[in-house]
Amino acid sequence: MSRTKLIPYNAKLLPLAKKLRQQSTLAEILLWQQLQGKKLLGYDFHRQKPLDHYIVDFFCPALLLAIEIDGDSHEGQADADERRQARLESWGVRFLRFQDREVRQEMEKVLRIIEAWIEVEDES
Repeated sequence: MSRTKLIPYNAKLLPLAKKLRQQSTLAEILLWQQLQGKKLLGYDFHRQKPLDHYIVDFFCPALLLAIEIDGDSHEGQADADERRQARLESWGVRFLRFQDREVRQEMEKVLRIIEAWIEVEDES
């Protein structure tokens, strides 16, 4: 089911998004290898995607799904992450969050969670 919606973004974030793609964490690289090229159930994901005034780690426009990997860069950022997520949820974006360690050490589990989420959404 496609829920594609136009979400504005700040074009000034494009250089930062590019820089973040070039400086990806190991967990981001590993998950991207599983998501790129429509490998996961045929859905198109974008990496370090600007949305509104923020950048999300991974985004599927057809599902309005953001996937975030929380690692060292998120420490001490809980309040900011909550505000950011609430703002993007107001645009209809839904979130799945994983810990950096979880992605690196339990990739199959992470992929099963994402697939299960997508399958539930496809049924609705």
